[in-house]
Amino acid sequence: MSKPRKPKGRPVSGWLILDKPEDFGSTEAVSKIKWLFNAQKCGHAGTLDPLASGMLPIALGDATKTVPYVMDGRKVYEFAVSWGEERSTDDLEGEATLTSDKRPTEAEISALLPNYTGTINQVPPQFSAIKIAGERAYDLARDGETVDIPSREVEIHRITLLKAETDRALFEVECGKGTYVRSLARDFGRDLGCYGHVSELRRTFVAPFSEERMVPLADLVALEEIEDRDERLAALDAYLIDTAEALSSLPHLPITDDQAHRLRMGNPIIVRGRDAPLEEADAYVTARGRLIAIGEIGQGEFRPKRVFG
Repeated sequence: MSKPRKPKGRPVSGWLILDKPEDFGSTEAVSKIKWLFNAQKCGHAGTLDPLASGMLPIALGDATKTVPYVMDGRKVYEFAVSWGEERSTDDLEGEATLTSDKRPTEAEISALLPNYTGTINQVPPQFSAIKIAGERAYDLARDGETVDIPSREVEIHRITLLKAETDRALFEVECGKGTYVRSLARDFGRDLGCYGHVSELRRTFVAPFSEERMVPLADLVALEEIEDRDERLAALDAYLIDTAEALSSLPHLPITDDQAHRLRMGNPIIVRGRDAPLEEADAYVTARGRLIAIGEIGQGEFRPKRVFG
């Protein structure tokens, strides 16, 4: 019987809040970070288009178990919509499919925005990762097919018009999971009768991580010049955020070392105390400040769903 393969790389864990540059894909960014940190495991929470810049939270090691909780968080984008052209990709990459000489006034744009606040129905772009009959929409679109993508509900918490120019307007939007900014630009243009597409896009916030936590890729790449491997990896690790910070929106319980041992064995623990939650679908526990498990609380017990080393 052959021995199981030893994973390549270090068992390093934590979150890196990358400031992704333009013209750099999200998958490419994850691969670069995995290589820089010599990490065994790496993944991101929420794709950014290659033409977009800004916050790309990247999970290393055990932090990948917390990715779904970051994916569900609110996001903030700053974006520019250029008027006069609707494009096949709804951004600068695509070809113009509809054109107009009309340009909207600032008052017309402002009057439109309340229609896009709250829970709205949105049709994702033709060039998107939505699956249609088992295939990605962007693969079908690249083959020249026009597919019928069903609309879906998304949550728009606020939209602010930052600046209105003759040929474009700048916005900031705070939105929920699954919102396509490119679809907003397309629909704005259609409603205003002038057509439009995203010409700039930057993500500045992914809950719970603030803009101040972002690290430019160039700063990390510059550390490659450190010849001593241990010193280089230590300098990189200094940018990592503790895994538990991704769970700050969930109820939290401190536990003892004995309880931590029980959870690591896959067993539930009894939850006591006046302030202990009665029922929670998701909560996390720590021992001595270290993340032990994510689980559910019910019937006086915490039952682990994901356990951390």
